[in-house]
Amino acid sequence: MITPTRLLRASWSSTLRLPKSSFPVRPLPESNAEYLRRCTDDLYAWQQAARSKPDETGKSPETFTLHDGPPYANGPLHIGHALNKITKDIICRFQVGQGKRVSYIPGWDCHGLPIEIKALQAQKKDHANTDPVSVREAARELATRTVEEQMRGFKEWAVMGDWGNRYETMESDFEIRQLKVFKEMFEKGLIYRQFKPVYWSPSSRTALAEAELEYDENHRSLSVFVRLPVQVSEKLRKGALSNVQGPLNVAIWTTTPWTLPANKAIAIHHSMEYTIVQDPSKDNELTIVAASRVEYYQNVLGCELSVVLEGLRGSDLAGNLKYENPFQKANGFQPLIHADFVTDVSGTGLVHLAPGHGMDDYHICTILGIQAFAPVDDSGALTKEAFPDQPEVLEGMLIQDTGNKSATAAVINYLEKKGLLRATQIYRHKYPIDWRTKQPVIVRATEQWFASVDKIKDGAMQAIEGVHFMPNSGRARLESFIQGRSQWCISRQRAWGVPIPALYRVDEGRQEATMDSTIIENAIDVIGKYGIDAWWTDPIDDPKWIPNHLSGSYVRGKDTMDVWFDSGTSWTLLPLREDQPVADVYLEGTDQHRGWFQSSLLTHVATQTSDLSKVKAPYKTLITHGFTLDSEGRKMSKSLGNVISPAQITSGELLPPLKRKKQKGTRPNQSKESGPSYDAMGSDALRLWVASSDYLRDVTIGQPVLQSVNQALHKYRVTFKWLIGIFSLPSCPPTFTSFNTVRAEVPLNPANIKLLSDKLALHRLTQVSKEVHEYYGKYEFFKGVNAINKFIANDLSAFYFETLKDRIYTGTHEDCQLLQNILAIIFYELLQMLAPICPLLVEEVWDFLPPSLKDSSIHPARTPWMPLPNFHFLEYQGDLPNRLEKYITYYEKLGSAIKAAQERLRADKKIGSSLECGVLVGVPLDSSETMFEHGFLLNHASSGPLNDHLAGLFVVSDFRVGDTYELEAELTALNLDPGEWCAEERFEVEKGMEVRVLVRRPFRKKCPRCWRHVAEKEDTLCGRCELVVKTEGL
Repeated sequence: MITPTRLLRASWSSTLRLPKSSFPVRPLPESNAEYLRRCTDDLYAWQQAARSKPDETGKSPETFTLHDGPPYANGPLHIGHALNKITKDIICRFQVGQGKRVSYIPGWDCHGLPIEIKALQAQKKDHANTDPVSVREAARELATRTVEEQMRGFKEWAVMGDWGNRYETMESDFEIRQLKVFKEMFEKGLIYRQFKPVYWSPSSRTALAEAELEYDENHRSLSVFVRLPVQVSEKLRKGALSNVQGPLNVAIWTTTPWTLPANKAIAIHHSMEYTIVQDPSKDNELTIVAASRVEYYQNVLGCELSVVLEGLRGSDLAGNLKYENPFQKANGFQPLIHADFVTDVSGTGLVHLAPGHGMDDYHICTILGIQAFAPVDDSGALTKEAFPDQPEVLEGMLIQDTGNKSATAAVINYLEKKGLLRATQIYRHKYPIDWRTKQPVIVRATEQWFASVDKIKDGAMQAIEGVHFMPNSGRARLESFIQGRSQWCISRQRAWGVPIPALYRVDEGRQEATMDSTIIENAIDVIGKYGIDAWWTDPIDDPKWIPNHLSGSYVRGKDTMDVWFDSGTSWTLLPLREDQPVADVYLEGTDQHRGWFQSSLLTHVATQTSDLSKVKAPYKTLITHGFTLDSEGRKMSKSLGNVISPAQITSGELLPPLKRKKQKGTRPNQSKESGPSYDAMGSDALRLWVASSDYLRDVTIGQPVLQSVNQALHKYRVTFKWLIGIFSLPSCPPTFTSFNTVRAEVPLNPANIKLLSDKLALHRLTQVSKEVHEYYGKYEFFKGVNAINKFIANDLSAFYFETLKDRIYTGTHEDCQLLQNILAIIFYELLQMLAPICPLLVEEVWDFLPPSLKDSSIHPARTPWMPLPNFHFLEYQGDLPNRLEKYITYYEKLGSAIKAAQERLRADKKIGSSLECGVLVGVPLDSSETMFEHGFLLNHASSGPLNDHLAGLFVVSDFRVGDTYELEAELTALNLDPGEWCAEERFEVEKGMEVRVLVRRPFRKKCPRCWRHVAEKEDTLCGRCELVVKTEGL
């Protein structure tokens, strides 16, 4: 028999196995660059090389391509960039973890108005006073500098990719590929030039496509009601108007008075009822308005109108009334026509038509042979053609101006002078604005180049049938943009872009556009030889641009292509894949349904076969993320002062400053002079915020969210620090040599794993591994991260780690090594789950492992990760998942009851540590055959009255199981003894089965080594500690 030893408690600390590790609380800045290189450039290069050849079975690795939608190279990175690029990187890293060869080539959109404007602003110049060559030089310099700056930022966020082969839309090879797509579309009859209304931005002096518009939901317009005298046909005068005497007028309403000089017709609806009203305040003036709008018209005029004639149909009026445009009297009389789009929802039921300033107007007038007319110049000023008889009245008046130069004011003043103005009204409505300058746009008829969408619409719709959309609503959104579009205006009146390869004949007194396949092919050849800038730097009539088959004098055009055509052809850099799209995933913001997603689809479909059954989209899966909002759900803007930069997240400066520890010898003001320090968790904080966000919706960010992110990161670091310490115990080195070996072997043969706590922890690990893998596979990373966080906080920290600290610190050598095997599986699984999310953390953790373990194991980011298989515990065969799930439920219910009782005792100052109490569980007499008592309690009870196994599971000093009568008897005895204390809790473990829990003083004394109250005498070691000390020579 071992004789109990009486020694001071302090003397036993040297016999404990206390884990120690130099793993830091926060990332060390001096190590960041090395870890970044390893987990980005090195990892990407490794997987590209290692997975480029067939394996030993002759099977080639699967490939995965995420095609990067190019951001604009026109400014610093913002939080939206982080959401976009990091989400893409997480997807790519997960696919690397699935054993695939991943291709991710980052790109930049380098042409277009945003870059041109910013470059000119930097030089304090405007477009009108700068030659195209200077514009292009300034824009290229800005784009080149911005690409380098943004790339540096992306790399700091641990975004891996083929940075050395990045694509830029201003590169020569890219431009050549783009022009070849243009040529192919032209040859299929999809490219044409036409004079028709387009969106025009006076502030940018260029045409815009729908994708370049935003909308002001509360735009303020000055609308007008105008009377126009009409001439009545003889047929109408003798028919429906036979009883009406005197001059007759029509009343029109418009929110764009500046378009009245371009008026070509008035539209009515043939089935609508119209009325003639008399205005006594205007010499009994007779006016036609829609019958349903009479009351409204009266209110606008502010006077009572009398009805002269009712029951007129629009069909009576169409073709039988004509009028003069007061600004275009030389045109003679203009018609009243029927149009389906006329309603009586607003206005007067008679619609002013200016086919040069509206698409509906244009379509209906074109059918009737009425030509479009738009007397507005590039700057948005009326030209002399707006009022040929008196050009000084309107010429030079700006549409957007609200002052003396306002075209609207000038038109209104003239109408009022002539007695034609009946009323004005402020009208608030939705109105398009230039997405870059934020200034209103107009609709203006100009000569532009278009790509036909009508001809490829069916193919585009067919192509996306097989595309997987995330979220599902993305399908309807993209389909609506395609269906609602008949053509795509692809020409822009700017210098910074890819030229539209058109020549213009100039020797016949006018410029006439000329384009054919030979002209385009010749332009591609010349650009390939001399560079694209030669289009602007060569003499305007340089013969090398003019193919031999042309006769006459020609000059090169000045229009450039829409930037959406640039980026929309970026799929051409990807290798073709048989019978499947060139890319597995396209991922961008939700605004790209009308932008890049659509332009990529249209250009891709346009270059494919006409056989609809074989047409494919360029993407297999289309993912859209939301926008970033502040913590109150507001859009970020400088004016609101709520803009958050990614650097503020990585530095931790959005969180409260860290409290400084007082040090000896520090002067009172010294800490203040050095400034505050923050909880800087580096790029992993930014990445974890992204991964924790449901990016398919709008994503909020603010201090509460970031605090939870940093807390999670600290939890990860504390967990790994402790585990590294356990694998580094000098007195108990692990028996396994490789994490990969122990992960593969132990689940298949877990014979040594006896305790319920170990089984429950491993069961939960397999569950979480499967959940996280499934969520990652569906790109639902926030759900995976949530599962990881719950597992670490609830299953590990709050449960398993608490149960095994005693076993590691003070238990037997064999038990400690068994736990090292179990913890190795948990450790490696956590690293593989976190590898796509926090690659820097994983790299850092791996670096702090004992060299022998690190060198003999495969890096967790470089080995395929499949969900951890179930552990084959023999006693649960055939019922493993259900039984262990039941046991987890029992543990949670019983544990909650025990903790509730303990908290009451702590409040009464009876206990501190949970080891200072024992537990008696009282079950009903008729429950002996239930899974709770027979399976959970008795099946896992160890020999001896104190039941070490279940005591360890609940971290108490003794644990007993009895019936409710035994518990009642013990409770009565304790209540009678003034020196004793106890607390009781009750809970329902199954329906109708109440269990009672009694927490009381332990039966034995405190062991000075393990602190459990299991020693026979005061200040003596318990039996287990005596054995460990003697056996291990401590």
